[in-house]
Amino acid sequence: MKGDYQDLVDEISALLGAPATLENRDFRLIAFGAHDSDDDLVMDPVRTRSILTRQSTAAVRSWFEAYGITRATGPVHIPAAPDAGVLRGRICLPVRYRGIVQGYVWLLDQEPGPGTQALAAAMEVAERIGVLLAEEAKAGAGLSREFLAVLTAGRGWQQDMAVAALRVALGPGAEGLHAAVCVAPWAGEAPASVPGAAAVCVVPGDAADANGVAGASGGGPGGSGGAGSGGGALAVLLRLRSTDALAPALTAVGRLLPGAPSAPAPEPVAPARGPTAGLSDPVRTLAELPAAWAQATAAARTAAARPPLGPVAQWSEIGPYRMLAALAAGPADDPATRTLLGPAHRELARTAEVFLDCAGQAGRAAAALGIHRQTLYYRLGRVEQLTGLDLDDGEDRLLLHMALKAARLHR
Repeated sequence: MKGDYQDLVDEISALLGAPATLENRDFRLIAFGAHDSDDDLVMDPVRTRSILTRQSTAAVRSWFEAYGITRATGPVHIPAAPDAGVLRGRICLPVRYRGIVQGYVWLLDQEPGPGTQALAAAMEVAERIGVLLAEEAKAGAGLSREFLAVLTAGRGWQQDMAVAALRVALGPGAEGLHAAVCVAPWAGEAPASVPGAAAVCVVPGDAADANGVAGASGGGPGGSGGAGSGGGALAVLLRLRSTDALAPALTAVGRLLPGAPSAPAPEPVAPARGPTAGLSDPVRTLAELPAAWAQATAAARTAAARPPLGPVAQWSEIGPYRMLAALAAGPADDPATRTLLGPAHRELARTAEVFLDCAGQAGRAAAALGIHRQTLYYRLGRVEQLTGLDLDDGEDRLLLHMALKAARLHR
């Protein structure tokens, strides 16, 4: 419907003689009109950011909503506020359908402003936009239901039927490349729109728990579950243009994580708190979607366990965690490592993990931990006493390393 929205926005721009922008109720940009003005104030910081990033900040949203636009049924005049980056006053046309706000049309106010008749005509166009947005929201609700069914259906004929129903709901959009995205933990409803998304849904806590993603923000080896434990997960079905061009997909996913850093952080003592996201490999058919969702959930869990991967992790980039996620359906509970992974031995568990991450090189491990080499040897001796494992034996090292990584992944 993008072309329809653009035509209607252009119609409002022509009626009122000013460039217009259309945003949904979540202040995400849908369409904007071109302008040929030499006035630098036409592109003030707020309008520029909205067009370039296709969304407004929470602070900007709160500022505009304070003028009553969520309750208004007619045009709202909002004065300039240079301190807030709003260098020119605005006219907001609420876009409603059956009394429910669907979005907003924004225009820059100017002298002399548009007349009463022109504003009334623009509001009639806004009503037509409201019908389109409501229809799209209704279609999106159906897609959300079918998408959720695919992710939560049991194997076999139930899953086959769910995939078939999603294929019908998507129509022509079912063809082509897609990727699955998992954001966990996720509280509240799904966003009204995600750039590039074919479908969006929230996987409830019980279903998310079954995939091991609800507690994705918990602690590392020897730690305890995080604040996110028991929450749901946001699932997104992203359209892709190419298997090699994932940058737009990663950008879209990053926008679902407010405050996500642009570069990986150094390895911390414990994993970062807060939501993390995982992106699956591209798939060519919807029948591959359940496997893609498993990849996305594993990547999201890994992003929580390994902050250097960033708040958004790709399945193809998580290395040994691909295998660990497939092997470990639940927290590690090997009798040899059970005591070491308890809360009382958190520092010993971290020491063993860093030592094994450094390929058993004592100098590197001691430097990474910031301790003397003799202190490292003492701690490793305690690890051997607690586990009964021989750290000079390759298979014992493998068992301990897998247990530590699995504990990090699941906690």
